[in-house]
Amino acid sequence: MTQIFGDYCEGEPNSPEFLIIGFSPSSVPLKQRWRNNGLSADFMADYLTTFFLGNEENPASMRRQAEIKSAVGFVANELLENAMKFTDERSAFPISIQLQLHPNHLMFFTTNSVEPERIAGFQTYLEELTSCDPEDMYLRQLEKNALEENGTSSRLGYLTMMSDYMARLGWKFETVQKDPEVVAVTTMVQLPV
Repeated sequence: MTQIFGDYCEGEPNSPEFLIIGFSPSSVPLKQRWRNNGLSADFMADYLTTFFLGNEENPASMRRQAEIKSAVGFVANELLENAMKFTDERSAFPISIQLQLHPNHLMFFTTNSVEPERIAGFQTYLEELTSCDPEDMYLRQLEKNALEENGTSSRLGYLTMMSDYMARLGWKFETVQKDPEVVAVTTMVQLPV
């Protein structure tokens, strides 16, 4: 089974610059992994800034470098948090995040297993997300979150990527193991630079 949602594309395998980080879902409890998400996202952002050198004599280049670093840190952190939070911990399937550098854009790919009972709800959300005006949905979600007393998911990460960073997003669901069944979801974010 393979299903595609949004603007998913496989990326360009011949990207001259890329970085891949992998995690074992069973090596450390989820609460301890949260700190690693931020560290990994910051590492990716720091790594990428070496390709967008700022010139202290040119404030515009310094701003651009800071903007790219901030965007990469935000996107990577959101993707890792979602992958860690929604992975199927019963599976030994690894979690990975990949960053590809291209001349006009960056591409992020996170892959994780997903619990079979969560797939339908997630796909329904993705259908709504990919067919809406992101800014309208963002405002509706803010209002919904404000009314919820014990809200456990903000659902603002993807919307922020789309609204604030003009990112294109896509998802691929595929069965990677039959017995027992393991379904992996790859989230793709394409960010203009």
